[in-house]
Amino acid sequence: MKSLKLQPIGIGSLPHKDIQKAMNIVEKDFGEIPFFPQLKNINKNEDMIIQFLEGMPSFFSEKPAKFVIDPENEEFYSDLEEFLTDYEEIIENIDSEKIEKYGISEKFSKSFPYFESFVKKTKPKFAKGQITGPFTFTTSINDINEKAIIFDETLRDIGVKLLTLKALWLIKRIKQANPNTTAIIFMDEPSVSQVGTSAYLSVSTDEVIDMIKEISQKIKENGGISAVHCCGKCDWRIPIKANVDILNFDAYTFSQNFSIYHKEIKTFLENGGKIAWGFVPTSDGNILKKLTKEDLVKKFLESVKYLTNNGIDEKLVIDNSLITSSCGAGSLSEDDAQKAMDLVYELSKDLTARFTI
Repeated sequence: MKSLKLQPIGIGSLPHKDIQKAMNIVEKDFGEIPFFPQLKNINKNEDMIIQFLEGMPSFFSEKPAKFVIDPENEEFYSDLEEFLTDYEEIIENIDSEKIEKYGISEKFSKSFPYFESFVKKTKPKFAKGQITGPFTFTTSINDINEKAIIFDETLRDIGVKLLTLKALWLIKRIKQANPNTTAIIFMDEPSVSQVGTSAYLSVSTDEVIDMIKEISQKIKENGGISAVHCCGKCDWRIPIKANVDILNFDAYTFSQNFSIYHKEIKTFLENGGKIAWGFVPTSDGNILKKLTKEDLVKKFLESVKYLTNNGIDEKLVIDNSLITSSCGAGSLSEDDAQKAMDLVYELSKDLTARFTI
């Protein structure tokens, strides 16, 4: 993964109402590692939970926002039997035709066909896809009793398996577009910052680690690179113990908090892990308007020092760093989103020039 050093990667959503304008940003700022943006302002089905519901047993796409799982429904059991059979076949062979049943259709991603075409045309070394992380996914979907499915072992397992199939489908489609492109699959886990809070006391940290590890392992077994994105005060020991390859976080706000885990991060980096620093803030357009590339360079150098002051070699950190925004830019105006993505690119290029020997 050496060629990932200080490269820019896009995170999740964009606010655009025109697909081509959104993809123009991908091509302009993320041409070396393209991604397919979630465009909720074009299609409500591109909500980060709804987008990955296709293929869930008894899921009907007519009213996705109102979907709940009814495990007592006969149709659910019929679908579940088929789902588990398909899962086993696909896990054994990612080229199984059945994997298409668990992909992301155009009804749930308008940008994916454009992304796929771009990968085919430009043949990048890497391409980035994303799924909802398993903790966030299973805490966001309810059963008919309005209880999150994470609290039901069977339903939780279905959620993890469905996301695994989504990740494998993304890897397969990226490889079909260009066999020499390596897929980087992000698990978006904003809710993992709530692990250990009163709402989830009955869910152990080990269970959350196992959920993430299960998907990460399948991604890596099939030639992909696994990543976890969390924009809050995450316990970073969780994804590290889950053996993911890349940690992505809101570095603009939480760099000092991130360094609390310096012992684990040092080992993670020494074992080939990478940090994707989210230095460009996307939660407040007013802050963004005032920021310059120079501000962000200063922020990067300060943030690296939080780690080097705790005994981690500077070269080890920088050689294993990537640059992102703090989170998806879907809540910004189109102009602010353009500035944010341009800053990610410009910061990446500036740092690459500074740290290339």
